[in-house]
Amino acid sequence: MEILNQIDEQFKSYSKVVLCAPTGSGKSPIAVTLANKFKSSFVVTASKSLQDQYQGDFSLLKPVKGKENFACYKQMEHNKPKIKEVAHALEIGLTCNKGECIEKRNENGKTIRKNCKFKPSIKEYEYDEFEGKICPYYEQKYLALTSPHSLWNYSSYFQIMNFNQNAYGEYLGRQVAIFDEAHKIEDQILQFVGIEITSAHVEECGLDITRYNLDDIDMIITLLDNMAEYYAREIRNIEDSVAYQNNPDYRRIEPLEKKYDKVSQARIDIVSDKENFVINDPKMQSGRFKSVLVVPLDISKFTQELFKAQHQIFMSATIEKDSFCETMGFNKDEVGFVDTPYSPFALENRAVNFLDIKRLNYKSPPEDEMAVINTIDRLMNEHNSERGIVLTSSKTWCFKIKNNLSKPNQKRIRICHAKNAGGKTQNEVIKEHAQSPGSVLLSSSLWEGVDLKDDMSRFQIIAKIPYPDFTEKRTALKKKKYPLWYTSQTLMRLLQGFGRSIRNEKDWAKTYVLDASVHYLLSRSKPMVPKAFYDILGG
Repeated sequence: MEILNQIDEQFKSYSKVVLCAPTGSGKSPIAVTLANKFKSSFVVTASKSLQDQYQGDFSLLKPVKGKENFACYKQMEHNKPKIKEVAHALEIGLTCNKGECIEKRNENGKTIRKNCKFKPSIKEYEYDEFEGKICPYYEQKYLALTSPHSLWNYSSYFQIMNFNQNAYGEYLGRQVAIFDEAHKIEDQILQFVGIEITSAHVEECGLDITRYNLDDIDMIITLLDNMAEYYAREIRNIEDSVAYQNNPDYRRIEPLEKKYDKVSQARIDIVSDKENFVINDPKMQSGRFKSVLVVPLDISKFTQELFKAQHQIFMSATIEKDSFCETMGFNKDEVGFVDTPYSPFALENRAVNFLDIKRLNYKSPPEDEMAVINTIDRLMNEHNSERGIVLTSSKTWCFKIKNNLSKPNQKRIRICHAKNAGGKTQNEVIKEHAQSPGSVLLSSSLWEGVDLKDDMSRFQIIAKIPYPDFTEKRTALKKKKYPLWYTSQTLMRLLQGFGRSIRNEKDWAKTYVLDASVHYLLSRSKPMVPKAFYDILGG
């Protein structure tokens, strides 16, 4: 109640409010209470798990999930009698993201576009004028748009705000928009704006990547032009073919159109602000080109179009107002701030042990690195019957740690990232971890976004402070231009890491920090530290 009162006070003076509130302080109930108060709302989250949690706890919010979560009725119909049930269709991948939502037909020499027979217009849905079976993806999307309160992930929210104003503009005006996991917004925008050009794309288009200087933004634009020309030409060739005209099959064209749209939109974004786009160093594999990523340095240009609600609140357990406003392009004097001073979890359940083994950086000698790894080995022995997690700064460090542990502890380790050995997903590795006594996760990416509650983890080891990788061009340039950002990003990841294993009031875990450079980070970033962490950091 106290947090809500503070937010109310801030909204008297500001249209935007940043809420820093620790895990367990009730951010989800706060979001729903605010939604109710303002009569119409968007609630937006970064993770599917949090979206599921909202959906399960609050029926007020009507969720929008991606097409990959729904079976495509048209594909099911096409594959009869083999496919009779939705569960089977989902299992074999007959999902809406592979379906033909807009059909193209050749009638009297003209190309006609019309909705799939399972897709009504939003007006037909709203006024119950559609006869027949409704596509489950559009049914949930239209329900969310026509309801006063809806629940989105960032990808779907950005898509509709940026590209669907003409189709759905009258349904997008909400009194309040609540952005949970707001510390992830920059990363979410970077997935939405820019492009990763892969060797598969280049080879498909029949292009020779060695002809393009990948350090030159104009050459990147030329490469995108050539890719777009290829996709456009392939689409024309199919449409002009006798086979297509006799038996039009839009499924042959749709994948090409999606690629054409992606390449064309990236070109538009880059050409409109060339100085703002950064080309990261190309990734190579066995001496051959693998991919190159082109992303904006400053995302503030894009936030103006994506964050429009009359009132906006940005929530996170580890958000820092000044750096966040700088990143988003908000005037910090026009943004309110609520910093919750206390964690609801007992101090003894989340205490941090600073062991100060060695100060690690890219120049650290091997003996310092081994001192840290030997300490990890010792701590794992002390917790030999418990599950836990070891967090470090890079995949290279993950393998360095595992390869230098004692044999019994090597067997306990499960390296876990988005992609893992044997093609296993992150969720599959974590599921194996949960079913294996004494298992220990080792990762450079699980600093956030994973809940290792209760016996899933009773100890967590911070091996090395997670400074962003400044060997990436974007990181190096942003560090130089926005030094506050670099420190804030590191602090945020560290504090997020502290919370991986303590997820409720009865939960507990022992936390160890081995890298002595943590004190330098904390001394530099003291004004950025959320108040709820003062007790464990000695602030």
